[in-house]
Amino acid sequence: MEDHKILIVDDDQYILDLLMTVFEKEGFQNVLIATTGAEAFSMTTQNTPHILLLDVMLPDIDGFTLCGKIRSETDVPILFLTAKTTDLDKLQGFSFGGDDYITKPFNPLEVVARVKAQLRRSIQIPSQRTRKQIYDYGFFNIDPNTGRLIVNGARVECPTQEMKLLLYFCEHPNQILSKHQIYKDVWGELYGGDSTVMVHVRRLREKIEEEPSRPKWIKTVRGLGYIFESNTNEEWL
Repeated sequence: MEDHKILIVDDDQYILDLLMTVFEKEGFQNVLIATTGAEAFSMTTQNTPHILLLDVMLPDIDGFTLCGKIRSETDVPILFLTAKTTDLDKLQGFSFGGDDYITKPFNPLEVVARVKAQLRRSIQIPSQRTRKQIYDYGFFNIDPNTGRLIVNGARVECPTQEMKLLLYFCEHPNQILSKHQIYKDVWGELYGGDSTVMVHVRRLREKIEEEPSRPKWIKTVRGLGYIFESNTNEEWL
């Protein structure tokens, strides 16, 4: 973990100092800080952190908007760290591409644990699947070894958690999967509510479906969950 670069974005110096101290005690030796959105965007594009902790209420731009800008440049895992606690705020954070949402006040050790979990997941995307090369569904294909998603011939950036969810669907074609089962298997945690899974499914549909409002691949089974309908017998190349 000590080689992973963490960028903490917050305008509260106390929080910055607290998190830096805790991360360093946990063995992270490469912790960067930013206090404005402009500084964070510049550091993200120039220093390529492995993970980003992002406050929502920054002095020059709100964190949700900044997350969207960063998502256009990189799929680095983004964890919101904010005092905005409503379900609508959380849904908005996920809709802009966030991978996790931690509310203030927080336990700094929980923050470290969530960061470690996200880093493990981002590493596991290529390492867990080395038997074959590419899932190919014609309109889109995924290389599990590189986390590369190609849709209609063009590369599409896909954040870590969305990629894990898409690969999970690919590995369980034509099966009805409950939201509880998906959350447990993909997020590796106890069930945290429908909204997290629903938002990530919606974002995947926007990426891989020709008509997201009339999905061909990831379909809702009312009252039961979702099913990834694979209409090809040759999924691997």
